[in-house]
Amino acid sequence: MTEHTEQTESCGFEPKIMAFVCNWCTYAGADLAGTSRMEYRPNVRIIKLPCTGRIDPLFIIKAFENGADGVLVSGCHPGDCHYTTGNYHARRRWIGFKNLMEFTGIDMRRLHFSWVSASEAIKWVDLINGITDEIKKIGPFMEYKGLKEKASL
Repeated sequence: MTEHTEQTESCGFEPKIMAFVCNWCTYAGADLAGTSRMEYRPNVRIIKLPCTGRIDPLFIIKAFENGADGVLVSGCHPGDCHYTTGNYHARRRWIGFKNLMEFTGIDMRRLHFSWVSASEAIKWVDLINGITDEIKKIGPFMEYKGLKEKASL
């Protein structure tokens, strides 16, 4: 283990993960996990969008700026979008997101994209637990902390 990892584990670091999810599929899958009383890590905060095709890159940047250690964007599987092509738009935008995040200096291991349908509660649980473990290993996102403090002065 690295010194950084040992420090974050010893201080009890719990990552904050912001999830931007589609109302029709991923949110319903997360809801099914909850109503089925499946246990998963409580580190995720869900923001429900009508469709992942509506996500703006600024949502992701603002999530990190406001203290998120990781971000998940998740929606309907390709071909299953309630709005017909929204998830195809999201998939195309994902390529641009990756380039933008790299440009802003955000480690791509902190940003995740997935497809979770309304019936995939187990996939949701596994996804959140996996992302939480990965972000925990990386440690807290501190790159924007100084910028936010300077902006509030």
